[in-house]
Amino acid sequence: MYRIIKRIEVSGAHHLTLPYESKCSRLHGHNWIIEVTLENETLNESGMLVDFGEIKRIVYQLDHANINEVMPGINPTAENIAKWLCDQIPYCVKVSVQETENNIAIYEKDR
Repeated sequence: MYRIIKRIEVSGAHHLTLPYESKCSRLHGHNWIIEVTLENETLNESGMLVDFGEIKRIVYQLDHANINEVMPGINPTAENIAKWLCDQIPYCVKVSVQETENNIAIYEKDR
C-alpha cells in the first residue's frame, strides 16, 4: 500500500448557518491547516499516487476565498470542509482541518 500526506495552510473566510445565535454566523476568517492523506495499491505511469501539485491546486480553491461561494449549498464547517476536500481528491482516505490551535475536524472514508 502506498500512502502520501500533503499538509497545506490556507487562509479563507466563511460564515456558518446555525440554528442558534453565534458569532460564527457572521463572515469571518481562519488560517486553516489542512492535511490530506491518500492511499492506493498502485502508482500512476509517473510513479505517483497523485502529484503533490494537483493536491495543492484542489486545496487552494479555498485559499483567500469566501468558502461559502466555493462550496455552494454546503454549510462550511470544518467537518464539511474536510469531507468536501476528500471527495475532490483521487485516492483520498482522510482529511484533517485544523481551524484553530485547539479545534481540529477529521473526515475519514470507510475502507
